[in-house]
Amino acid sequence: MLLRLAYLTVTNAFAALRLLPMGDRDKDVETLALRHQITVLKRQLGADTRVRFTPEDRAFLAALLTSLPREVLRRLRLLVRPDTVLRWHRDLLKRRHARACRPKRPGRPPTVRSIRVLILRLVRENPGWGYRRVHGELGTLGIKVAPSTVWEILKQEGLDPAPERASTTWADFLRSQADALLACDFLETVTLSGQRQYILAVIEHATRRVRVLGATAHPSANWVIQAMKNLMMDLEDAGCQARYLIRDRDGKFPALVDEILTDAGIQSILTGIRIPRMNSIMERWVQSCRHELLDRCLIWNERHLRHALREYEHFYNQHRAHQALNQAAPLRTVPDPITDPERITDLNIRRRDRLGGVLHEYSHAA
Repeated sequence: MLLRLAYLTVTNAFAALRLLPMGDRDKDVETLALRHQITVLKRQLGADTRVRFTPEDRAFLAALLTSLPREVLRRLRLLVRPDTVLRWHRDLLKRRHARACRPKRPGRPPTVRSIRVLILRLVRENPGWGYRRVHGELGTLGIKVAPSTVWEILKQEGLDPAPERASTTWADFLRSQADALLACDFLETVTLSGQRQYILAVIEHATRRVRVLGATAHPSANWVIQAMKNLMMDLEDAGCQARYLIRDRDGKFPALVDEILTDAGIQSILTGIRIPRMNSIMERWVQSCRHELLDRCLIWNERHLRHALREYEHFYNQHRAHQALNQAAPLRTVPDPITDPERITDLNIRRRDRLGGVLHEYSHAA
């Protein structure tokens, strides 16, 4: 609209300059000719036909004719009534006043630039993180922003936020029975030398704490039994009151394992055949371990594998945010949100690398 209005103003200004050398007689003749043309136009259009004016035409005619007295406007032969021209002028002033009174920054204030830069840094350094995972990491740093804010920032930068994972059909049951449940499973990996390694891990449903019981190339019955005995001693020292242990029907679990668990007051619950969702929390940890560690780290031998698993176990229990725990870690609570404006606008976030940069931990600089 503004561009067309400027065009109309310039063209009519040049038209006014053309009238300067003309005499009064020539102007009167041209005026009479234009009035007669308007009369012919009205006769052709008919009385019931309305002439359509664009907003630019209305603004230009209102600015041009408003300075004339009402008596002069009534004598002019226009396509509209004089009251219509005056109404156009009032609407033009009303829109100008509305624009002047409009708040300069509607809605909530924009995200602080340092937080925006930090979000993009987390996504750049961790390509597999979605907006929920980034929001959890910000919570561990005491930075309070909404998940939708993280989503909007990623979309504005052309990044695709990862969708939130849907809950399984066993979610409600596992949540209500979490305090009494443990889950264990084997997962496999291959070293650079081609040797297959078997990892045995246990997770607590209530706290999401993981215990890696060991890794071996030969998971014999004696090795599994000794690992379960070590687990029972760790649970007793930690005061864990678990009553059930969920596991699959893997043949690597000997029958003596159930007797050891029964002596400790724990009952084994076997999952259905080829139904991994019955052990969904443990399977989710296996997926996280593969995605965040095993798929990104070249394992040389069994000793190297045990070292990597210890580092990941410490990272998972001490630092990694969990949605089920409101972005807390199993052995660490979420700090209080930062409320000091000066501190939040001058963030100094340090990164600690584990396993040569495979795992990243973020914290405030001392």
